[in-house]
Amino acid sequence: MKLLNFTIIKLTFCLIIGILIGYLYNLTLNTILYTTFTFLGILFIVFSIAKNQFIKTIWFGVLAFILMIFIGILTTHFHNQKNVSNHYTHQLSKGTDTSKIITFRIREVLKPGRYYNKYVINILNIDDHKLSGKLLLNIQKDSTQLPLKVDAIFICKSNFKDLIHPLNPHQFDYKNYLEKKYIYHQLFLSNASLLKVSSHTHTIFGIANNIRDYINTKLKLYHFEPNELAIINALLLGQRQDINEEVYSSYTNAGAIHILAVSGLHVGIILLILSFLFKPIENFKHGKLIKTILLVTFLWSFALIAGLSASVTRAVTMFSIVAIALNLKRPTNIYNTLAISMFIILLFKPMFLFDVGFQLSYLAVFAIVAIDPLLYNLWKPKNKIIDIYWYTFTITVSAQFGIIPVSLYYFHQLPSLFFISNLVIIPVLGIILGFGILVILLAVLNVLPQSIANLYGSIIGYMNDFVGWISKQESFLFKDIPFSLLYVLVSYVLIITSIRLIKKWRFYNLKLFLISIVIFQCAIIFTNYIKPKNEFIVFHKSRYSLLGNATKNKITIAQDFDSLTQLKNKIIKDYTIGNHIKTIKKDSIQSVYLLNKTKLLVIDSSGTYNVKSFTPDYVLLRQSPKINLNRLIDSIEPKQIIADGSNYKSYIENWESICKKRKLPFHQTSKKGAFIISY
Repeated sequence: MKLLNFTIIKLTFCLIIGILIGYLYNLTLNTILYTTFTFLGILFIVFSIAKNQFIKTIWFGVLAFILMIFIGILTTHFHNQKNVSNHYTHQLSKGTDTSKIITFRIREVLKPGRYYNKYVINILNIDDHKLSGKLLLNIQKDSTQLPLKVDAIFICKSNFKDLIHPLNPHQFDYKNYLEKKYIYHQLFLSNASLLKVSSHTHTIFGIANNIRDYINTKLKLYHFEPNELAIINALLLGQRQDINEEVYSSYTNAGAIHILAVSGLHVGIILLILSFLFKPIENFKHGKLIKTILLVTFLWSFALIAGLSASVTRAVTMFSIVAIALNLKRPTNIYNTLAISMFIILLFKPMFLFDVGFQLSYLAVFAIVAIDPLLYNLWKPKNKIIDIYWYTFTITVSAQFGIIPVSLYYFHQLPSLFFISNLVIIPVLGIILGFGILVILLAVLNVLPQSIANLYGSIIGYMNDFVGWISKQESFLFKDIPFSLLYVLVSYVLIITSIRLIKKWRFYNLKLFLISIVIFQCAIIFTNYIKPKNEFIVFHKSRYSLLGNATKNKITIAQDFDSLTQLKNKIIKDYTIGNHIKTIKKDSIQSVYLLNKTKLLVIDSSGTYNVKSFTPDYVLLRQSPKINLNRLIDSIEPKQIIADGSNYKSYIENWESICKKRKLPFHQTSKKGAFIISY
């Protein structure tokens, strides 16, 4: 059975193309509407002609797919909150420095940072104008103040701050990440600057948060350890904010992080439990219909409580379709079910397409459906216990084939012991989830025995300890793996052709497989070809200087601080992984760099320089040198002045002002990011 024979899969693929086009190109609404309705009209005409003449025509299918692409573009445009007339960005002047009186509602509580508690807020009013939009709110941490509650309304006076773009090459782009969630600015406030407004209005997010808070209040009475309670919240309530970095890293390094994200496995277990509980309803008139309505209602109630993340929305949508089909005795196909769920989700949440969890969820399920039957049929153990573990192993390996390329692209590491952690945890995860639901119900009803609470806490604790032990086997954890988007694409071509060849051994499939190997080799050659041959980088690092000289497969690092280990874990690691560089060498900062025909003069805190023998093209100011910049410009006439993150802010502002008057380019790394010289 060929996957693309399913019409819904083709339509979903076209919808995805439309969403990508709508995201990448800012087309006007009139253009999109006119084009969409034009194709809709042509499609109707072609359908009428074909129907009346009883003929099949390829044009109907072609037009339908083109129309679906434009529906994807239209969907992306309609969901972009900037396109709403009362969005706050339309009211902002070119600058965001002016303070404004802002009334907002807390929408979502995020994982706190080192210095700030973070929230997503909905704007209600700005300077007495009713506006809409979302912002990132940063509140200074204060141990004497309680965290803000979802649905709470506050008034503050503040100016809008731009989101920070990555200041060094290949760093995670948090600004782009937030913009895909329609968040374009942020606020920095303290608790003292907030004026709370009494309100009796409750949103569904606030109600869900109150339910979670109530459950946690009840669970805390039974003295669970903080890490145990955090895992319970992740497994059963879809909230991972309270998991500390050590535990989160352990699950990541052990290849078991998917266990903490409410997904298809969790929702499937809940569906089985609900189906068993609602089984007696089938004996009544219209029992099947009533049972289906109850199942879908409870599943979406759970999704709401779990925060409507991409993974839980995907899982609940898919299992809602499964529940409807099974209880109404309609035949289902897993590929159709997956495509329908993806289609529905992307129509209502097109930006989920860029969500890592959404991508990994669907890739894992598609891989399990396609690959697991092949692996499982290799051996059929007669012992039921062995069969369970064999089935778990084949599912785990199948899912990894689906997610490894994308996982390497985003996280650049491969936990090779993933199958051990999954073999131990997944077979008992159903028991852990079922037991957890029972514990929560008994706790809410105030009838949970302390002994049962202790037992469940011990199970969670043992699971954490086991995952921690697996994560410490660092020799089996491969880190810092360079993997580009090109590698992702050719990897999936190789995986798909491999599956085709294994399913049906014939010359045509073998030819495709061999071609995919050649394509993969070409991708490796191309990646080596486009590596930066000669590149000098002035990185941005607050309070320090950090320089890099990349040549072919090597980079030489010069910095004025000692911790090279910390350095490799952050700025330099991102650069070397992004450019597939393997060798890192250390050097001291020089006063002059000769980069072929390009010359760079470095002036440090001593303020001394001697340029009698040459004329530099660039001047790098570091460690706040006390120099007369006008005199320097007059004497050496550089093409550009560069100031890195080691300089005082007041010095940088003065230099920038001088360069602006002299009409000389000035590059400040704290604003414009790293400065790169290709030579």
